[in-house]
Amino acid sequence: MLEKYDSEIVVLDKLTYAGNLENLNKVQKNPRFTFLKGDICDKRAVKVIKGCDAVFNFAAETHVDRSIIDAGSFVETDVMGTYRLLEAARKYDVERYVQISTDEVYGSIEEGSFKETDILEPSSPYSASKAGGDLLAHAYFVTYGLPVLITRSSNNFGPYQHPEKLIPKLIINALQNKPLPIYGDGGNVRDWIYVTDNCEGIDVVFQKERAGEIYNIGACNEEMNIDIAKFILKELVRSESLIEFVKDRPGHDRRYSLDCSNIRKLGWKPRHEFEDAMRKTIGWYRDNERWWRKIME
Repeated sequence: MLEKYDSEIVVLDKLTYAGNLENLNKVQKNPRFTFLKGDICDKRAVKVIKGCDAVFNFAAETHVDRSIIDAGSFVETDVMGTYRLLEAARKYDVERYVQISTDEVYGSIEEGSFKETDILEPSSPYSASKAGGDLLAHAYFVTYGLPVLITRSSNNFGPYQHPEKLIPKLIINALQNKPLPIYGDGGNVRDWIYVTDNCEGIDVVFQKERAGEIYNIGACNEEMNIDIAKFILKELVRSESLIEFVKDRPGHDRRYSLDCSNIRKLGWKPRHEFEDAMRKTIGWYRDNERWWRKIME
């Protein structure tokens, strides 16, 4: 993505447990790239926005399980942190602000798919905090005219994803012949999108001239968690006896599904077939044991 832009790119990151500077090894030597360690909740840190043409707010606490245990940190980062960024963007006349959100803000849906105009009914402290950030961003567009765009992506997967997330966790456990924990009956459905497809979708939205809009970004790859586990085990030639059903988590949404017709009208569509992207992801974790083992230790 860096090669697509002529201007300097600055990354501000707090480097929490989920942060890893090794993930930026390929771009750190680029003279147009700068990394700064900082917290978006810190008024002084977000002054880095001064002089920037655009802001992409990927920063968030994201793991649902952790939000159930410690909701406060999610509210601080996902709501208050977003507020700090919006204030700085307003103060320094940023030309475009992109709020990166999630399909989880809509809640669960039994049939059909959520449109951008549907009401938000988040189920977890994580999704509620993300919904709060969305609403703040929209309010800054309406009230102050801040050029805001919001993207709501389905579940991402691919290389470099933290081992606490479902797909890398299942892959890593299968590689080690450890049990693959599956909540409830395994029938929870998620729409999966390969990470580079999501990034390309965000870029398409960013390039759009009209601000104040929301775009769902999904790949229409709806899969049950149990089927994800079975696919990984088959690819790694492991027995399905490794699947271990565990007590369901509180407020676990049954199904997510996005109507992505609006972003497709902009000319975007995912380039990766689900099974091919899964095989690529499985291969990456198999070949990069040092990376994930260091994190887990």
